[in-house]
Amino acid sequence: KTQNMMMVSSKTFSSLQFFTLLYLFTVTFASTDEATVLLKWKATFKNQNNSLFASWTPSFNACTDWYGVICFNGRVNTLNITNSSVIGTLYAFPFSSLPFLENLDLSKNNFSGTIPLEIGNLTNLVFLNLNINQFSGTIPEQIGSLAKLQILRISKNHLNGSIPEEIGYLRSLTKLSLGRNFLTGSIPASSGNLNNLSFLLLHNNQLSGSIPEEIGYLSSLTELELSSNSLNGSIPASLGNLSNLSVLYLYDNHFSGSIPLEIGYLRSLTDLQLSNNSLNGSIPASLGNLSNLSVLYLYDNHFSGSIPLEIGYLRSLTDLELSNNSLNGSIPASLGNLSNLSFLYLSANHFSGSIPLEIGYLSSLTYLYLGNNSLNGSIPASFGNLRNLEYMYLNDNNLIGEIPSFVCNLTSLEVLYMSRNNLKGKVPQCLGNISSLQVLMMSHNNLSGEIPSSISNLTLLQILDLGRNNLEGAIPQCFGNISSLQAFDMQNNKLTGTLPTNFSIGSSLISLNLHGNELEGEIPRSLANCKKLQVLDLGDNHLNDTFPMWLGTLPELRVLRLTLNKLHGPIRSSGAEIMFPDLRIIDLSNNAFSKDLPTSLFQHLKGMTTIDQTIKVPNYKGGGFFYQDSVVVVTKGLKLEVVKILPLYTVIDLSNNKFEGRIPSVLGDLIALRVLNMSHNGLKVIYHYHLEIYL
Repeated sequence: KTQNMMMVSSKTFSSLQFFTLLYLFTVTFASTDEATVLLKWKATFKNQNNSLFASWTPSFNACTDWYGVICFNGRVNTLNITNSSVIGTLYAFPFSSLPFLENLDLSKNNFSGTIPLEIGNLTNLVFLNLNINQFSGTIPEQIGSLAKLQILRISKNHLNGSIPEEIGYLRSLTKLSLGRNFLTGSIPASSGNLNNLSFLLLHNNQLSGSIPEEIGYLSSLTELELSSNSLNGSIPASLGNLSNLSVLYLYDNHFSGSIPLEIGYLRSLTDLQLSNNSLNGSIPASLGNLSNLSVLYLYDNHFSGSIPLEIGYLRSLTDLELSNNSLNGSIPASLGNLSNLSFLYLSANHFSGSIPLEIGYLSSLTYLYLGNNSLNGSIPASFGNLRNLEYMYLNDNNLIGEIPSFVCNLTSLEVLYMSRNNLKGKVPQCLGNISSLQVLMMSHNNLSGEIPSSISNLTLLQILDLGRNNLEGAIPQCFGNISSLQAFDMQNNKLTGTLPTNFSIGSSLISLNLHGNELEGEIPRSLANCKKLQVLDLGDNHLNDTFPMWLGTLPELRVLRLTLNKLHGPIRSSGAEIMFPDLRIIDLSNNAFSKDLPTSLFQHLKGMTTIDQTIKVPNYKGGGFFYQDSVVVVTKGLKLEVVKILPLYTVIDLSNNKFEGRIPSVLGDLIALRVLNMSHNGLKVIYHYHLEIYL
């Protein structure tokens, strides 16, 4: 009996050995087979010398030694070669030879071509990441065969066509990311079948149509990003069912209608962005229920009515942006409860009344935009508490009173924009203490007194615009030393004395506008140090000098206005240098220039000999988006203000001087010139078909 048992045990042991050896043989064989097909795929890469794949050779064990390969029971389970500088395609990928592949990550490479239909053979795939490549063509409908897939990422490629309905078969999917492609068509209603989906990212495509009602059935959804498409229709009320939703991005589309009240049911919402659509109606008070909300973007729509008081309940809010709507009424004092608020944008609406002093309680505020409204009253004293404020826009309102000295307590301020109000009094001397200030704009007010010399202490100042006020006295000489200054605008004040004479080498000055003052003396030769100067307007003063031909060496000068001064004498040029190569507007009218017009003044005006539609307006780093150059030109006796000048409007105005002799024939070469005014001189007549000429 014992012997029989030993024989059975021996047979059992032999059977175990056999099956173990058979298993090991099968596993080894399968791994070798999988390694072979992967090597064939690697052979199609265009960069064969990629050092990351040095281990991909038959002499190394694919499961233990190959870069990016992980095996389970000897079969390839994971292939992760993200960010590996691969240049290739998927045409030779062994879709049919990797039956146990669960994780495939090819993201952040340079794969191109289409996604093969055979991808549907990877039926055990759980994770597929093709993000950030150059894939083109359509998403194959065979992707619907990947029933176990939980994560699908194909964003930042060049995919086109529509999203296949078969995507709705992927019932295990938790994350779907197809953003930043060129996908068209509508969002498939079948996506409402994806009950386990937590992330749906379809942003930055060309999708159209409305949001399917079925999206509201995805109860597990936490992030829904449909922004930057061409979606239209109304926002479905069914989205109010998404109780776990924390991020809702619908901005940059064509949605219309009102915001559904049901959006106020999304108690988990932290980030709601509906900006840049055509939404209208009032802002629903139910949004005040979103107690976890930190970001609310409703700007660039057509909302009307007042801001609901309930917005003041959103204590977690850090960013509230409602600009560019048709909101009206007064700004609710309840906004003063938003103690965590850093960004408050209410500009370009129809708000009226005074600024609530409670806004000054928002000690975390860094950006305050209240410009382009109808606000009145004075600037609240409580604003002196906003010590973290960096940007303050109060422009284009009806604010009155003086500029309060407590503004100087805002020592973090970088931009102070108060233009186009009814402010009066002096410019505070203490502004020179705000060392971080880069932009100071107070034009179009009723400010008086002298320009404080302390402003020259602002070593970061890039834009200084105090134009169109009643400022008087001299321009402090030290202003010529503000090397960071790009735009210096004091036009239409009552300034007297001479111009600063010490513009320094390395100056950043792009625009200098002192038009319409009572300045005297000569044009300072130190302006030749301002090599970046594009706009120089010294018109309508009492300057007494000869023509500054030396300005012709400034390589970027586009606008030169010296009209209505006491400039005199002949215009002389050596003719040896290329002068005024980029000039597009030159206005010397209403002076006492005399003698012949030198040919050399006109023969190098390249800015007027070619029609260049690509010329850009001057760019001011400190805020070119709100400072615009403008000049007044006279045509047919009418004054015309040209804003954003300057690129395409070309003018030569030499009228009302004492020029004589013949008009240089070289003017006929200035084919981009649109207005030539030489009237009220002693010149002989000439005509060119492409010009308006006044003699």
